[in-house]
Amino acid sequence: MSDDASYNSVCHSQAGPTEWGRHIGVGPHPAPLPDDPHYDPELLREGDRRNVVDAYRYWRRDAVVAALDARRHPVHVAIENFGHDHNIGTVVRTANAFAVAEVHIVGRRRWNRRGAMVTDRYQHLRHHDGIAELLTYAATAELTVVAVDNSPGALRLETASLPRCCLLLFGQEGPGLTTEARKGAAMTVSIAQFGSTRSINAGVAAGIAMHAWIRQHADLGTAW
Repeated sequence: MSDDASYNSVCHSQAGPTEWGRHIGVGPHPAPLPDDPHYDPELLREGDRRNVVDAYRYWRRDAVVAALDARRHPVHVAIENFGHDHNIGTVVRTANAFAVAEVHIVGRRRWNRRGAMVTDRYQHLRHHDGIAELLTYAATAELTVVAVDNSPGALRLETASLPRCCLLLFGQEGPGLTTEARKGAAMTVSIAQFGSTRSINAGVAAGIAMHAWIRQHADLGTAW
């Protein structure tokens, strides 16, 4: 059984009626079954209930990843994970939605994948033990490090020009970016706020910053 089909059946057995009563995805493919190598034979027979766009229905996981690799954007996202941040799954899911090249996790290797909604199977992930290792990678890959943090002197994200080839760096929930991360960034941007809270949830902030990059650099004609 394929990994994707296995996830299909596990979710079917555990999901409640409110989740699956809407008939998410598609059922078995009508005969005759296509023999295109992109397709997963088991998904064709059993149906495809995965959280994927219609263009990738019934496709094998490696075929989906290969197709995404051909359309990924030259923006990377990194998040510090020194305190086991619970927002990483959300960051990964959003990065997948925007076809981000890679998500970098700095610090603890383990993270709660539940929030990723299985999108981590299609998103390239890279682990770094510390900020120094991440900065070395960024320099080698010629990525401009952009810290997203509401620290004094930060540029407004809403008016800043983000580099096309960049790495958006986020701190963990609560303490925010470490001092080493702030010092290693080429520029720092902050998200305009108007209420009483001192900061925005890290997962939400990452989504806002990624979308700001999309608005400046992505070809919207290629969006689904």
